[in-house]
Amino acid sequence: MNLEFGSRRKGEGEINRKLGSRRKGEGEMNRDMGSRRKAEEEMNRELGSRRKGEGEMNRELGSRRKGEGEMNRELGSRRKGEGEMMKRKEEKAKVMYEGWMVRYGRRKIGKSYIHMRYFVLEPRLLAYYKRKPQDNMVPLKTLVIDGNCRVEDRGLKTHHGHMVYVLCVYNKKDKYHRLTLAAFNIQEALMWKEKIELVIDQQHDSLSATGNKALASCEFGADNRRNASSSEQESVLEDEDESNRTLPRRMTIGHGPPDAILDWTCEPDLGRSNQNIIQQVFSRKHWRLIKCQNGLRIFEELLEVDYLPRSFSRAMKAVGVVDATCEAIFELVMSMDETRFEWDCTFQYGSLVEEVDGHTAILYHRLQLDWFPMFVWPRDLCYVRYWRRNDDGSYVVLLQSRAHANCGLQPGFVRAHVESGGFKISPLKSRNGRSRTQVQHLMQIDLKGWGVGYIPSFQQHCLLQMLSSVAGLREFFSQTDEIHTVPRIPVMVNMTKSVSSKKDQKSQEIDVQPGPPLDPVLAGSRHSILLDEDSDDDDDYQIPEAIQEAYAIKTENDVMQIVLDEEPSDQIDLSCFSGNLRRDDRDGSRDCWSIPDGKNIKVRSKNFLQDKSKIPAGKHLMELAAVDWLKDTKRMDNVARRAGCAAQVASEKGLFSLIINLQIPGSTNYSMVFYFVMKQLVPGSLLQRFIDGDDEFRNSRFKLIPSVPKGSWIVRQSVGSSPCLLGKAVDCTYIRRPKYLEIDVDIGSSTVANGVLGLVLGVVTSLVVDIAFLIQANTSEELPEQLIGAVRVSHLKLSSAMISGLDNSPTDSIH
Repeated sequence: MNLEFGSRRKGEGEINRKLGSRRKGEGEMNRDMGSRRKAEEEMNRELGSRRKGEGEMNRELGSRRKGEGEMNRELGSRRKGEGEMMKRKEEKAKVMYEGWMVRYGRRKIGKSYIHMRYFVLEPRLLAYYKRKPQDNMVPLKTLVIDGNCRVEDRGLKTHHGHMVYVLCVYNKKDKYHRLTLAAFNIQEALMWKEKIELVIDQQHDSLSATGNKALASCEFGADNRRNASSSEQESVLEDEDESNRTLPRRMTIGHGPPDAILDWTCEPDLGRSNQNIIQQVFSRKHWRLIKCQNGLRIFEELLEVDYLPRSFSRAMKAVGVVDATCEAIFELVMSMDETRFEWDCTFQYGSLVEEVDGHTAILYHRLQLDWFPMFVWPRDLCYVRYWRRNDDGSYVVLLQSRAHANCGLQPGFVRAHVESGGFKISPLKSRNGRSRTQVQHLMQIDLKGWGVGYIPSFQQHCLLQMLSSVAGLREFFSQTDEIHTVPRIPVMVNMTKSVSSKKDQKSQEIDVQPGPPLDPVLAGSRHSILLDEDSDDDDDYQIPEAIQEAYAIKTENDVMQIVLDEEPSDQIDLSCFSGNLRRDDRDGSRDCWSIPDGKNIKVRSKNFLQDKSKIPAGKHLMELAAVDWLKDTKRMDNVARRAGCAAQVASEKGLFSLIINLQIPGSTNYSMVFYFVMKQLVPGSLLQRFIDGDDEFRNSRFKLIPSVPKGSWIVRQSVGSSPCLLGKAVDCTYIRRPKYLEIDVDIGSSTVANGVLGLVLGVVTSLVVDIAFLIQANTSEELPEQLIGAVRVSHLKLSSAMISGLDNSPTDSIH
């Protein structure tokens, strides 16, 4: 049993050993499995890291592709912009000339109109727009340019006292389809004429070379299309008449000078037979130099006749050289306003009697002769004036007396007779970069009266005095360093009908007294001329030329009525404003203020940055509503807080005010306060930026232009007429409120200004002072300059100043 029990235990021990070995194998297997699982986990972690890296790479690749897409889009935009730029360049290359011009015409009721329009000249098309064209803007009207087109010079036309130089472009196959454009100066009109004729020449040459004789049609809009008929398509380049082959192809002959006017600038036609004594007298060939005077050569005519009738006098002419362009001299010669006093010592007064056409007018002219004026009656003239421009750039002005029903004999004047006269203005080669022009002035005049028959020196003395105007032209242009820009064509006042009855002779004597060169109504209309840029009233209807000329004959009352009829309806009513200094626009008034003529004030032009040129100021930005003349024991600041002043009245009416307070120091402090008003500020304008800007900007831009039209020489020299930046010369305080800006100008803060002021105050009752305010323009976008406003103070009295009534605690009453 023991052995059996031992064997059993031995067997159990082997079993246990086998079981232990199996468990040991299972443990090793489990450890191996754990190692394998651990390796798998490490592999999974490594795979996760790799996938994470791949994800980051994918994200980086996506970002890179996104960046490439943005670059491609930017490149596409750049290419699109380059394409548009190239397209614009191509379109611009097609444009031969462009710019703002005046659209001139007449409505069916006979009234003329002018609108500012933007004209564009292309190689085959002339079009105009309401504003500068952008994108695919459709023009208001177009005209196809081909070899049959002509440019007609219509000369000078009058609109409310303004004179414009008019051109008409038409096709000789259809003269009713045409465009009429005009300019305020001759040089601009001549530039357009030259460019249009260049396009016509190009079209003529191209059609002649290819043999294409079909009429080109316009492709802009159904309203502008014209269906060419078969007869029009057969031949559009017709041969000119044999009689006209010697003339320039597009030279505008027009009606030419009136038959009674002798063109002394041309050689006599030997083929014509002289049938009477007048033609024999005018058959001149030679001139003799009789003297040199004031840098001029004075010639006397040598006649081919044995005797000279008593009713005729020998012609004399003066020849001189003027350093200016032909256009500038021509416009001075054509002027009959106050600018003529600066170069013509024989001019007293001139006015327009009748405008026959663009090149011919009848004028009334009073002479100022200095030959014993106490004993010799003054002379006046009524003559027809014809002018033209030759192909060589020269101008011819012809004069000859003419009787007119609206210009009868005037009491107190002897009517002289101009047998022949005028100017010839010819260009010369420039010297040292300055234009030079030869001016010839011829006069053959019979001064009439007893002095001519008994005192021969009277005729010659007065004739030499008239010819000396050529020296006046030379000195006018030589005594300035400014480059002469072409001014607007001058205004002339219509002559009223003379009354022939003896009953009205007394009133007629009053009317013929020398008056101002510009009628107040017409002078004021210069500032309210209708340049309606937004008007859609561009009538294609054109009145025939003969009817236009008939409509042009108007009396002064007709012109005044037109000005009143077409006055802008949105004008501010100034009747509700008042100041203690009264307004009086009459000449010779005292202790008052008025509005001076803006054309006597020169401001920076559009091209000032290039050529430093200046132009007459145009319409004011604001209207002067009232002027206060105040005094107090202390300096008066913030005068807009005065109860009932013009600034408060403007605020109640919803208007914006600019108050300029000129503070004059002394034992008694004075203030001259100007109230300028307007409906509202234009956002983004220079005026708005000045009103809302800081004091540094205001001080650098606020400008004053003084002038003393009437006063002693020392006062005029002390004050001068040079522009002055007030913010840099004296202390200026700016008070900005929602409804106004007040500028207090302390004149006593400058020693120099205070000294000049002391000189002026001593003789202020004998002075007429003009003051213009503006904001200086420094960039091309801000040019040309515009006046804020201007005022003329006449013969001011210190005793008329009113006590201000201001307290020491300035509190605004305007919100």
